[in-house]
Amino acid sequence: MTPSNTRATSSPDAPRRIAVIGAGMAGIACARTLAQAGHEVTVFEKSRGAGGRMATKSTNFGGFDHGAQYFTVRDPRFALALETAKGIAKPWSANLVRVLDPFGRVAAAGLPAREPHYVPTPGMNALVQHWARPLVDAGQLHLETLVTRIERDTFTPKKWQLRTNGMPGTPDAEQVFSGFDVVLLALPNPQAQALLENSAQAPKLVREIGKVRVAPCWTLMLAFPQAIQPTMSHIGPQWNAARSTHHRIAWLARESSKPGRAGVERWTVQASAAWSHEHLEDSDDRIQGKLLRAFSEVTGIRAEPSFAAVHRWRYAQTIQPLGQSHLWDKAARIGACGDWCIGHRIEDAFVSGLELALAVA
Repeated sequence: MTPSNTRATSSPDAPRRIAVIGAGMAGIACARTLAQAGHEVTVFEKSRGAGGRMATKSTNFGGFDHGAQYFTVRDPRFALALETAKGIAKPWSANLVRVLDPFGRVAAAGLPAREPHYVPTPGMNALVQHWARPLVDAGQLHLETLVTRIERDTFTPKKWQLRTNGMPGTPDAEQVFSGFDVVLLALPNPQAQALLENSAQAPKLVREIGKVRVAPCWTLMLAFPQAIQPTMSHIGPQWNAARSTHHRIAWLARESSKPGRAGVERWTVQASAAWSHEHLEDSDDRIQGKLLRAFSEVTGIRAEPSFAAVHRWRYAQTIQPLGQSHLWDKAARIGACGDWCIGHRIEDAFVSGLELALAVA
């Protein structure tokens, strides 16, 4: 994954054993760069697959990109890395508009200058999973494994060990993985901060991470299979994606308009940060009802969906970034990366993971 013009070189010392906690875009970019530099890298991920917020939910009606919706390419290093994933990332003609409420009116202006939008196929998680494949094949990616504590190695105090728990429904309870020279956190900033605090490690990093602010997001997923009848190619508005001024909704996208997706009419609706924060602890049923009503107001679609579900992202979008690409405590040999270091874009996560790896390698 390391672009050719920024290739990491091996340390003059022997290759190190490095633990990366988190298998989203930042974690996999970091891990693969370090592996290419000759280090022995092990990645720990609490979920069932790599991807982080580049997530795709599978249903009987097709997939939903219920986290990140698309990505742009502005950094040349990200562009070079994408050359290793030809055929996976495809341009999406989003036909993006801004919708003025309450009558679904489309604004004539107000959006930033258009730039290409890309989506991996068959879902947003495909790109990270493609880049994670060498780690999976080498047995270096531990899924459904939650790291609960970072501590000094019992037998070699100059090294680190990780205490982990298997996630609910997995056979493994607590395990200890030891012998790491370096530990790197590629987690949402509140989780990274909490893990370091609970482990009583790297207080300087804890203070820096504490400066970052992120917002939550509730996501609604809807499917309307009746729209694939011969007389109906789709239902609702003519646009495929919109930024909304509705107080409940910030973003809407017709999932079935994305390349490589199944034909059933599907919509992903993401609530505004303020509304999500206000209703963060509401029940799924309450959130679904409120967002479905708002969706009808914005799109004019009154049909009853055959499928509806919601997902809560507690740490969805960076409001106040760190202001630098990564954190690296060379003395402690602990670092942190993530989109929250720079912003909230997918390529921000990639750049953060890449630059942390280059600093460590």
